[in-house]
Amino acid sequence: MDSSTASGLWDRLTGIQTSPDQWLVIATGLVALVAVGPRPLWRLSRNAITIAHEGGHGLLARLTNRELEGIRLHSDTSGVTVSRGKPTGLGMILTAAAGYTAPPLLGLGGAALLSAHRITLLLWVATALLVAMLVKIRNAYGALTVVLTGAAFVLVSWLAPTEVQAVFAYGVVWFLLLGGVRPVFELGAKRRHGGAPDSDADQLGRLTHVHPVVWLLLFHVVALCSLVGGGRWLLDL
Repeated sequence: MDSSTASGLWDRLTGIQTSPDQWLVIATGLVALVAVGPRPLWRLSRNAITIAHEGGHGLLARLTNRELEGIRLHSDTSGVTVSRGKPTGLGMILTAAAGYTAPPLLGLGGAALLSAHRITLLLWVATALLVAMLVKIRNAYGALTVVLTGAAFVLVSWLAPTEVQAVFAYGVVWFLLLGGVRPVFELGAKRRHGGAPDSDADQLGRLTHVHPVVWLLLFHVVALCSLVGGGRWLLDL
């Protein structure tokens, strides 16, 4: 297939690819589990979850017609997304709720694509989202993190054999599903000890007059249901 023409690129993007063997799917899940487990590894891998978290805020800000001013990603794996618009209302609520729900929902969407054998489409969509996010990054560390992550997707999607692309895609989706769970538990632990007074859950509590614990529970439900549903798709159960 000639991928140098527009039709060739379209065929490559929309084509169906072969899924890896079941044991490889399980192996990628175990590797992703290790990446979100031990604290030293998690401090490094959590940067990718922060990209998805802040990207979720940014995407919903744009979709609800808020002006997205910029995104900052920090070396301590925290991040800040600044948007301008009405400080209350549905748009602000959806924007605030998008952070902790974005990684697991992206993982669920990725699992749906993989279950349909759309491996190349998944890799290219992820690359496009990273490029769109890069335009709004406002600090050097954030730009470096997004560029390196995007470069990994570009190299794999264009240069790696199809088998490697499949393993990489499954690993990424498992990581989003599993990595979307841990930050919610971490947020709950911080709140129990009086920390994170301006967390997304607390902001949503002030916006909606619904107790932050309810929003925290919602984050848990989204993350765990996405993990169960996405895991079933990935394992073809």
